[in-house]
Amino acid sequence: MIDDTHDPGLRSWIEAANSPATDFPIQNLPLGVFRRKGTSDRPQIGIAIGDQIVDLARCRERGQLAGLPQSLEDACGASILNPLMALDGASRALRRRLVQLLRVDAPQDSGLLIAMRDAELLMPIEPRGYTDFYASIFHATNVGRLFRPDTPLLPNYKHVPIAYHGRTSSIVVSGTPVRRPWGQTKGAADPSPALRPSQRLDYEAEIAAVMGTGNLIGEPIVIDDAESHVFGFCLLNDWSARDIQAWEYQPLGPFLGKNFATSISPWIVTLDALAPFRCAPFARPASDPQPLPYLTPGNASNAGFAITVEVYLRSDRMRDEDLAPLRLSRGSFADMYWSVAQMVAHHTSGGCNLLSGDLIASGTVSGSPDDSRGCLLEITGGSRAVELPTGERRVFLEDGDEITIHGFCERAGYARIGFGTCTGVIIPAHAPRH
Repeated sequence: MIDDTHDPGLRSWIEAANSPATDFPIQNLPLGVFRRKGTSDRPQIGIAIGDQIVDLARCRERGQLAGLPQSLEDACGASILNPLMALDGASRALRRRLVQLLRVDAPQDSGLLIAMRDAELLMPIEPRGYTDFYASIFHATNVGRLFRPDTPLLPNYKHVPIAYHGRTSSIVVSGTPVRRPWGQTKGAADPSPALRPSQRLDYEAEIAAVMGTGNLIGEPIVIDDAESHVFGFCLLNDWSARDIQAWEYQPLGPFLGKNFATSISPWIVTLDALAPFRCAPFARPASDPQPLPYLTPGNASNAGFAITVEVYLRSDRMRDEDLAPLRLSRGSFADMYWSVAQMVAHHTSGGCNLLSGDLIASGTVSGSPDDSRGCLLEITGGSRAVELPTGERRVFLEDGDEITIHGFCERAGYARIGFGTCTGVIIPAHAPRH
């Protein structure tokens, strides 16, 4: 579905959008929700371009969306993306109109814009469901090896996309502080468990698919239709308290070790914008079992997405000394063992209904090289410390540490596009309560 909106020669009358370093050129146009800083204004839907945000409600008021379907015009005036995402084909129609409005030879209307520095970015969606997959075989193997050195992968891993259902109430937008959770833990030397703040706090760098059109309960989405139900992608940080998780996860899986916070980036990059960066899916070894027919698409040649995911850490002391964040990892979403289409098809195969705005997270994005491991548990193994530029050492996160996830796509012959960032600073646990 590559068309003239992906032309690398396209330029905008918004000069910052023409920088090769921007995440938001005219070829991207991701959607989010904002309001002017320092106000209690009603949230508005916006489009990121360069260092500006296009206010879609203002576009509508000025007649710039005239001729689009009325349902799409109305959805552009909402205060959350769900109604817009629920409209079939809305993304493509809106994208083409915005390219017409913003291209360099279009009439300049600065009244449609608000500078990003003047905007507060808000939760872009209202997720009613959140499912976190375990789609990287490298992550699953690295973590499994810590607990089962001889058989790191469980027997089902290569047959079925593994996932758990998460908590939507604690999903927060990038920039929201993350409070260190309390939980019940039991160390190897402890005679009994105790309730205390987590001492093994971690991040997990992920990509999340945001659902557009859903499906009715009892009516599975077939794999060849799965991507038509996905509106776009965002960055996601699945914060994880490893000590709480280790004590509680058997037999039913993650609970308090995961539900205290999940951060997402504020901009949703559409599947249309990502069209030039599709790639072949992960190449399964010939010795691996082939997926069952319901997980086997008719044409899988471009089921992957070449999205680079980077993670940076900056401590309180590094900020005080004005030191740049330390890059911890750089992985690729193309390395996922299970594709997005397979995740959606499997999720609904038993009749589960997905809703507009639901999040389908990939699980930690990790690859084969050591420097592509997407969480501290993989990087340190729970014991090998990372040294920071200040001489500080980290096995897990300390209070004041800031984690920033970047995501971007690059391919020769196309404009680079990015996802912005997903950030969170760890703040201390609440004081003890009796």
